[in-house]
Amino acid sequence: MEIKIEHQPTQERLNELGVSKWEIWKKEVSKFPWTYDSQKTYYFLEGDVVVTPNGGQPVQMGKGDLVIFPPGMSCIWEITSNVKKHYYFD
Repeated sequence: MEIKIEHQPTQERLNELGVSKWEIWKKEVSKFPWTYDSQKTYYFLEGDVVVTPNGGQPVQMGKGDLVIFPPGMSCIWEITSNVKKHYYFD
Protein backbone atom coordinates (compact mmCIF):
# COMPACT_ATOMS: atom_id res chain seq x y z
CA MET A 1 0.00 0.00 0.00
CA GLU A 2 1.41 3.29 -1.06
CA ILE A 3 0.46 6.96 -0.73
CA LYS A 4 0.68 8.61 -4.16
CA ILE A 5 1.66 12.29 -4.28
CA GLU A 6 1.57 14.58 -7.29
CA HIS A 7 3.47 17.76 -6.36
CA GLN A 8 2.14 20.98 -7.89
CA PRO A 9 -0.27 19.48 -10.46
CA THR A 10 -1.20 21.79 -13.33
CA GLN A 11 -4.45 23.74 -13.31
CA GLU A 12 -5.47 21.64 -16.32
CA ARG A 13 -5.03 18.44 -14.25
CA LEU A 14 -7.05 19.92 -11.37
CA ASN A 15 -9.80 20.94 -13.79
CA GLU A 16 -9.86 17.40 -15.30
CA LEU A 17 -10.47 15.98 -11.82
CA GLY A 18 -13.09 18.62 -10.95
CA VAL A 19 -11.19 19.56 -7.76
CA SER A 20 -12.91 22.95 -7.41
CA LYS A 21 -16.26 21.14 -6.92
CA TRP A 22 -14.96 18.85 -4.13
CA GLU A 23 -15.85 19.49 -0.49
CA ILE A 24 -13.39 21.36 1.75
CA TRP A 25 -12.02 20.09 5.08
CA LYS A 26 -10.10 22.20 7.60
CA LYS A 27 -8.16 21.05 10.66
CA GLU A 28 -5.87 22.75 13.16
CA VAL A 29 -2.46 21.48 14.28
CA SER A 30 -3.08 18.02 15.80
CA LYS A 31 -2.13 14.34 15.71
CA PHE A 32 -4.57 11.44 15.26
CA PRO A 33 -4.91 7.90 13.84
CA TRP A 34 -6.91 7.27 10.66
CA THR A 35 -7.93 4.27 8.55
CA TYR A 36 -9.12 4.57 4.94
CA ASP A 37 -12.06 2.31 4.11
CA SER A 38 -12.05 3.43 0.46
CA GLN A 39 -9.68 5.36 -1.80
CA LYS A 40 -9.48 9.06 -0.88
CA THR A 41 -8.01 11.89 -2.94
CA TYR A 42 -6.99 15.24 -1.45
CA TYR A 43 -5.74 18.52 -2.86
CA PHE A 44 -4.06 20.68 -0.22
CA LEU A 45 -4.82 24.41 -0.36
CA GLU A 46 -2.97 25.20 2.89
CA GLY A 47 -0.91 23.50 5.56
CA ASP A 48 1.69 20.83 6.17
CA VAL A 49 1.19 17.22 7.27
CA VAL A 50 3.34 14.19 8.02
CA VAL A 51 1.44 10.92 7.50
CA THR A 52 3.02 7.73 8.81
CA PRO A 53 1.44 4.50 7.53
CA ASN A 54 1.37 1.70 10.12
CA GLY A 55 4.66 -0.14 9.69
CA GLY A 56 5.85 2.38 7.09
CA GLN A 57 7.97 5.48 6.66
CA PRO A 58 6.66 9.05 7.28
CA VAL A 59 5.42 10.88 4.17
CA GLN A 60 5.42 14.69 4.04
CA MET A 61 2.68 16.53 2.15
CA GLY A 62 1.10 19.96 2.08
CA LYS A 63 0.07 23.02 0.10
CA GLY A 64 -0.11 22.33 -3.62
CA ASP A 65 -0.01 18.53 -3.33
CA LEU A 66 -2.56 16.15 -4.87
CA VAL A 67 -2.52 13.00 -2.72
CA ILE A 68 -4.21 9.60 -3.14
CA PHE A 69 -4.60 7.24 -0.17
CA PRO A 70 -5.33 3.57 -0.91
CA PRO A 71 -8.26 1.72 0.68
CA GLY A 72 -7.36 -0.23 3.80
CA MET A 73 -4.44 1.97 4.85
CA SER A 74 -4.12 2.76 8.56
CA CYS A 75 -1.86 5.65 9.51
CA ILE A 76 -1.11 8.49 11.91
CA TRP A 77 -1.78 12.04 10.72
CA GLU A 78 0.40 14.75 12.25
CA ILE A 79 -0.72 18.21 11.14
CA THR A 80 2.19 20.61 11.68
CA SER A 81 0.49 23.73 10.29
CA ASN A 82 -3.27 24.26 9.88
CA VAL A 83 -4.72 22.38 6.92
CA LYS A 84 -7.35 23.33 4.36
CA LYS A 85 -7.92 20.81 1.59
CA HIS A 86 -10.37 19.60 -1.01
CA TYR A 87 -11.33 15.95 -0.68
CA TYR A 88 -12.96 13.26 -2.80
CA PHE A 89 -14.01 9.76 -1.70
CA ASP A 90 -14.05 7.09 -4.41
